[in-house]
Amino acid sequence: MNKFLAFGVLVMVAILGWLFWPTNAVPILAYHQVGEVDEEIYSVTAGQFEEQMKYLKENGYHAISLEDLFNSFTGKTVLPEKPIVITFDDGYADNYLTALPIMEQYGMSATVFVVPSLIGTTDYLSWQQVIGMQERHTEIGSHTMSHVGMNEINAAEQQREAAESKVALERQIGTPIQFFAYPYGQFSKGAQQILKETGYRGACSGLAGLNDANTDSYALKRINMPQPKYGLWEFRLRLFRAHLYSKLGL
Repeated sequence: MNKFLAFGVLVMVAILGWLFWPTNAVPILAYHQVGEVDEEIYSVTAGQFEEQMKYLKENGYHAISLEDLFNSFTGKTVLPEKPIVITFDDGYADNYLTALPIMEQYGMSATVFVVPSLIGTTDYLSWQQVIGMQERHTEIGSHTMSHVGMNEINAAEQQREAAESKVALERQIGTPIQFFAYPYGQFSKGAQQILKETGYRGACSGLAGLNDANTDSYALKRINMPQPKYGLWEFRLRLFRAHLYSKLGL
């Protein structure tokens, strides 16, 4: 074999080995609606969602909560092989009616970030459904009180959005609200500090990549899951791209 070709093969093997070497970093998937989509970019159909959950199951992924993830950082919890966190933003009713039964079918669970002021309005979860999801192993988190971008309001308003939503949710479901998701993925250093002072353990952002013990707890990275144009291949590509970002330290 030509020595240059041999060298090229060795380099390629090294790169592939580096890319696919097991990592302790954990992916967090970010969904919104699951059902009929009508061109809505932040929706996936029930069929697409089931295909994705089936893929995760068949490829050895195990759904965990954000509480599990954070407890693993301190050694309190040992994570299963290939852990993954499945999240939903906004608190649409189809998270309960459509997504939850599909996840249960494949042994998956999720974290749902809800907006208290939207609960009980058209297309959104009712309080009864929120409590029902929690009883069926769904972790509940806050998505602000009124779904406003945290980098678009002043510090006093940020504190109110974070604190009032936490209090409202805890009053209704009876358990501590530990995690937060920034509407539109937008945040600031000031907002991060306010969440910490308000008692949240962590927050999901719009940044792409995977998460480990060195990730900023108030800027967790997620893999956005919009309406796919290329079916399951796009889902697999998004998982791979997040893995690549993690490897490159992006």
